[in-house]
Amino acid sequence: MTSAKLTRRSLIATTGAALTTVGSGLLVPARAQGLAPTSTMRGGANNYRPGAPIVDRIGGGGFWMTGTVRRAGDGAPLEGQRIQIWAHTTEGHERDPQSHGATLTDANGEFRLEMPQIVPAFGQPHGHLAYDDPEFETVFLRPIMPSASDTSLSAHFVLQPA
Repeated sequence: MTSAKLTRRSLIATTGAALTTVGSGLLVPARAQGLAPTSTMRGGANNYRPGAPIVDRIGGGGFWMTGTVRRAGDGAPLEGQRIQIWAHTTEGHERDPQSHGATLTDANGEFRLEMPQIVPAFGQPHGHLAYDDPEFETVFLRPIMPSASDTSLSAHFVLQPA
């Protein structure tokens, strides 16, 4: 049996070869299967109105609803996806038609819609968002704001093809 002598030179050569192999993708460590789709949140569909119009702003504004839309698996941003937004605000209840509107994502999968200040309903300041087009599975979100005085709220969708 022969024994390999570990020298500084052999250690550097072995480490370099291992890094080259990992960097080339020939050796892939175990990892997650990609970005998991977003699950619908309980209460997210409350007062949902199918087909809310695409708008530049809901009401008088002053509050920003923002977020991103990405594809499950590879996480690619999704452009042109319709996101519906509604909430209980200083200008109306979440069941009122004027409290609903939709917007489209940009090339980076980002959306942004101005609306009136969200106020607490059932003790919690929260918004509602929906992805409801047939290309991907429907998702309803109901994110809660940390404080009723916040002037923005973000929500993020990871969509699974239908």
